[in-house]
Amino acid sequence: MASQRPVIAKINVVAKNYDETLRFYRLLGLEIPDPMEKPPGTLHNEANNSGGSDFALDNESLARIYNSGWRTGQGDCSSVVLTAYVSSRGEVDSRYETLVAAGYRSRQPPYDAFWGARFAILCDPEGNDVGLMSPIDEAFRSWPPKNSPDA
Repeated sequence: MASQRPVIAKINVVAKNYDETLRFYRLLGLEIPDPMEKPPGTLHNEANNSGGSDFALDNESLARIYNSGWRTGQGDCSSVVLTAYVSSRGEVDSRYETLVAAGYRSRQPPYDAFWGARFAILCDPEGNDVGLMSPIDEAFRSWPPKNSPDA
């Protein structure tokens, strides 16, 4: 199967001050429901957006689960993750390997994330975290979430 061009269609903001950041984006006009607190201590919610992209707000506790860079003290993690949707689980791995081989830094090696997608994170030349995410496959969902593999 030929791969398709990735589409950056999701932006996650990892908030140090979650309540104030949520307030800011609500005052900006985004329709953001109250956050989910699953597992306990983590916060996540997504804006109801009809513009073709997804906007999500996460706290640092949740970011430590899905991004080993937040756990391992790399210290220079971006508070924004730009996520490119790709067409398959295998494409997450192949694009990740291509970028790492070209000298770009890994933040999170590919793994089967608890929400059912194959997911990886790299660092672009400007220091932004860029995720690669496959379509969600219910067969790969897991609960409770476990920490992603270390980079």
